[in-house]
Formats: sequence, structure tokens, C-alpha cells
Amino acid sequence: MTKPITVDDSNFEQVVLQAKMPVLVDFWAPWCRPCTMAAPVLEELAEEYAGRITIAKLDVDQNGKTAAQYRVMAIPNLIIFRNGKLVSQIVGYKPKAELKRDLDAALNKNL
Repeated sequence: MTKPITVDDSNFEQVVLQAKMPVLVDFWAPWCRPCTMAAPVLEELAEEYAGRITIAKLDVDQNGKTAAQYRVMAIPNLIIFRNGKLVSQIVGYKPKAELKRDLDAALNKNL
């Protein structure tokens, strides 16, 4: 079973920006209710999109440097990276069907 991975300030560049496949990073915090609502959806998507995209989680309270670098002002904040570049950004909670549409669109974008 594929699960989201945890990233932090120290490994973000290596795990996300240097990744061979696209990475969706969930910028979240444990106290954020919409973030906790999104967590099971992201776990399902990690399984459904295994081999096509990596899903990662970054706790903004513990990793302020990376959150600030990408100007994360509201959470949940999902940012999709491909080839080290920001491809798409989704702010706020979205139902699974909407997330899948956004994810598919980002994966099909030509860079």
C-alpha cells in the first residue's frame, strides 16, 4: 500500500525538487481541521496514483522555511511540483473528485 511520505526543510530539495516523477506536497498543520479532513483523501490518492505521482506532507509549524519559500499563507495548501518547478497550487479543502480533476490537469500540463 502506498502512503504519503513526510518531507521537511532538510530534505525538501532532494525528495521533492529532484524527484523523477511529479510530487504533490500537502502543506498542513495538526491543528488545521480542513487538513485533517483532507488526509484520508490524500491517502486514497497516494494509492490510486502510485507510480504516477508521489504524495508528500510537510508540517508548516515544524518547517517554516519551506512554507515561507512557497508563500504558504493558508492551509491546506497542495502544491504540485514537476521537474523541480511549481506546476499547480490548490488552496483549501476540496472533495476527492475535484482534487482528482486538478491532479489530472496538472499531470497532463506540458512544461
